[in-house]
Amino acid sequence: MSICAEHISFAYNGQPVLFDFNMELPAHGIVALSGPSGCGKTTFLHLMAGLIMPDSGSVKGIDRHRIGVVFQEDRLLPWLTAAENLNLIFRNPAQTAEWLLNMQLSEQANFYPSELSGGMKRRIALARALAFDCDLLLLDEPFQGLDQDLKERMYERVREAALTKPVLMVTHDTLEIAELADQVYQASGPPLSVK
Repeated sequence: MSICAEHISFAYNGQPVLFDFNMELPAHGIVALSGPSGCGKTTFLHLMAGLIMPDSGSVKGIDRHRIGVVFQEDRLLPWLTAAENLNLIFRNPAQTAEWLLNMQLSEQANFYPSELSGGMKRRIALARALAFDCDLLLLDEPFQGLDQDLKERMYERVREAALTKPVLMVTHDTLEIAELADQVYQASGPPLSVK
């Protein structure tokens, strides 16, 4: 069964952000959603993740416990080290060490988030979502703060994930879209609409 947003409506303080919005995701591959700030893209991702509930309509075909998310903010637990934040997914120190190596963060394994640069925190957040055994991966501006070499390394990881699941990526970056997206929706709004 495919993952579908069906007739989703949602308003903040009476202002419609989505109205009777529909989208069906493919069984696998990368779908890019691009458009101006404030048009409803992030709200749509939060609705897909089950973090907020629609005023009407529903999301079908997905168990909300099996969704991986990279938010615009890194959302690392500040009382855990980089390795501990990542080990929340693996519960296996050897796998955690391997991912830290792949993310070029082995030397920062015992650093707390407050001791990491923005790009380092972003890599931990990305690694945590990519490593999670999920059925849907939601990425909200996932590569912000990364230099081009690191972006290329992360692109490969996202492509690997998309071989077996749908990836819905919000981005303003046309190069990221050209490099990664199998389908592109241009968004406008609010309320959110796509073409």
